[in-house]
Amino acid sequence: MTHQAGPGRLPAAFLTPGSSSFAEFLDDHAPQMLPGRRTPPMTAMTDEAPHGTTIVALTFPGGVVMAGDRRATMGSYIAQRDIEKVFHADEFSCVGIAGAAGIAIEIVRLFQVELEHYEKIEGTVLSLEGKANRLALMIRGNLAMAMQGLAVVPLFAGYDLDADDPAAAGRLFSYDVTGGRYEEHKFHSVGSGSLFARGALKKLWRDDLVAEDATLCAVQSLYDAADEDSATGGPDLARRIFPVVSVVTSAGYRRLSDDEVSLLVDTVVAGRMDNPGGPLAPLR
Repeated sequence: MTHQAGPGRLPAAFLTPGSSSFAEFLDDHAPQMLPGRRTPPMTAMTDEAPHGTTIVALTFPGGVVMAGDRRATMGSYIAQRDIEKVFHADEFSCVGIAGAAGIAIEIVRLFQVELEHYEKIEGTVLSLEGKANRLALMIRGNLAMAMQGLAVVPLFAGYDLDADDPAAAGRLFSYDVTGGRYEEHKFHSVGSGSLFARGALKKLWRDDLVAEDATLCAVQSLYDAADEDSATGGPDLARRIFPVVSVVTSAGYRRLSDDEVSLLVDTVVAGRMDNPGGPLAPLR
């Protein structure tokens, strides 16, 4: 029997059994609502749309840390000083965005709904590998926009509930604009300042970091990125605008409060007064 939509009744699409993927549901019944289904612009939009910049992530025994600066640029202009680029994906994962800010935030919101929808339909949490794969499909759907300069390059991280060793349960995944998915190890960064941030992480990361040191390491790397890359915003002490820093462990996702991040920033800035280049890594 076909259900007809009427007053007080859901359309038939909502009453028909189907996939546990919300993105696939939209693709079947309302494709115009998917970020990648818009008509691409005729010319490249690189300088006309706000772009997010640098995201860093690193593992430590028992979890992961992800942090992002707060600046969005539009060509040579600062489009926004306090944009947020690190988001809660679900209870045990987070996602950071670089690239075209508007489309990236829309994809993140769809990704959040995708994970919640799967959990409600299946009655269980999607595996971390499954989450990473679902995000890859969404990025792949934005390829036409990416070719016109509106690329989205996320960084995904989380705590793997299925890991045999809890100390190695923190995992990182990077993507390219075609939806290619790559697992990273130890640390990674994306965005315009990623080269400089990754250089800092390479010197500061250790395999015995505790969560507090890992968050400090993330803020140090963002400071180095801002020191070399004009599109990456450093801590704005006058406006009290600090990086977004999140930690994911077996206890779940937690975003550090502004007060907690301000203490990390104060430590970094105080150290840079004596050594502007930041902490030195030992030679041996």
